[in-house]
Amino acid sequence: MIERKKKRTAKIGLFAVGHGVYWDQFEGLLDNLLGYHKDLVNLIAENDVEIVDFGMVDTSEAAFEVADKINGAGVDIIMCNMITYATSSVFAPIIKNCNHPMVLIALQPLDRMDYSKACTFMQLENDNICSVPEFTGVAIRMGKKINDCIIGTLYNDDEAKKEIAKWCDIAKVLHDLKGARIGLMGHVLESMYDMHCDPTAASAAFNIHVPLLEIDDVVRLYETVTEDEIAEKIAIIDREFDMPDPKSDPVTSKLTDEDKYQAAKSAVALDKFIEKYNLTGLAYYYEGTEGSIQRDVATTFIVGNSILNAQGIPMCGEFDLKTCIAMLIMDRLDIGGSFAEFHPFDFVEDFILVGHDGPHHLRIAEGKPVLRSLKKFHGKPGKGASVEFKIKEGDITMLGITQTSGGNFKFVIGEGTSKKGPIPPTGNTNTRGFFEPTTKEFIKKWVMEGPTHHYALGVGHHADTIAKIAEILGIEYVIVR
Repeated sequence: MIERKKKRTAKIGLFAVGHGVYWDQFEGLLDNLLGYHKDLVNLIAENDVEIVDFGMVDTSEAAFEVADKINGAGVDIIMCNMITYATSSVFAPIIKNCNHPMVLIALQPLDRMDYSKACTFMQLENDNICSVPEFTGVAIRMGKKINDCIIGTLYNDDEAKKEIAKWCDIAKVLHDLKGARIGLMGHVLESMYDMHCDPTAASAAFNIHVPLLEIDDVVRLYETVTEDEIAEKIAIIDREFDMPDPKSDPVTSKLTDEDKYQAAKSAVALDKFIEKYNLTGLAYYYEGTEGSIQRDVATTFIVGNSILNAQGIPMCGEFDLKTCIAMLIMDRLDIGGSFAEFHPFDFVEDFILVGHDGPHHLRIAEGKPVLRSLKKFHGKPGKGASVEFKIKEGDITMLGITQTSGGNFKFVIGEGTSKKGPIPPTGNTNTRGFFEPTTKEFIKKWVMEGPTHHYALGVGHHADTIAKIAEILGIEYVIVR
């Protein structure tokens, strides 16, 4: 029931290509092709994206003009409608002069021609694949990349629809990475060498900005929070969470009114903080002096963070900028993006617990998430409300962002399965993660890739999609299998 603060969207540049000589030779062909082009526009638009349609490109002169228009339109990706045969001269100026991801779409109107009535006109209407090898070959000769080619039929082709949807999702990731403001507040949890990250390197690799913020920036807003605002947030908490009695862990207790109130007040302060500094996300860690308002605020963000994650604002503990970016990528793919790490193995049933002490993405919870009061946060200062839930059962994807010895970023990507079963009632998220060929073998391969100990956890199998994002960004990646 929690709504996004910002709608997922992107801007798609689209143009069709054709061979101008045909128009005088075959009356009505151009009109028919433009009709098919309009149907493709409608098909792409089903994915909640803005389409900038540059129309038919059928001469090299028009191609140069369209290239300039594309570069000025602020599009996230380009789709080329291979609507009939076209010479590569109508494509080369665009692929040469535009640096956006390029997807060729070759969807013919008919699933096959009626051979008893076949004619040249009919062939040209369905000649979508003919110039694809010419285009890809020319792109390679120019040192440019075609990111994908979608082949199929324009109508009633579910696989083609899924491929278009995947690229619209990728465009949404690129759209929101560009200029994203991922705040950093506090410092790395002491001695975690894998967490350190140069903000300039992150800006260069992901086209983001990293505002450097202070805990006192939140405290000032915390002190403005009203009782009415707290009551509104408590109503959301009561609606979205269960608050059961404690089970086996003596660290936990039933959520107290005091902890709920504190979590709600800190959550309101976070909302104000995100709005004031126009943040796309936040990575933070702060301890503060015992009894200080700074500690009271910084250690009670977990509930507010989890709500913000569900609203599309990735919030990441332990000052982990790299994982916050991974969480943003997953959220914009609409597959979640919880802050996660590995917990103990179950060698009997061959799974490993995956989770963290927060924050989590409420949209991918199996059932209602649970709130418990914790008497202490293990390994960290503070106490209070903490979020516990399992990820939805079914396929899962993990994205870890690490760095190599040369300082370059690297995606470590894996896929597994979340299965039903009990989890430790510790007030933390935990999911039973099963991996192929065995969980132990998979985890050994994963750790040997040099990841950080955190990663973003999402639902579904999306390794190939995330790999395409890495390729577009020019980032090394590995899919652990």
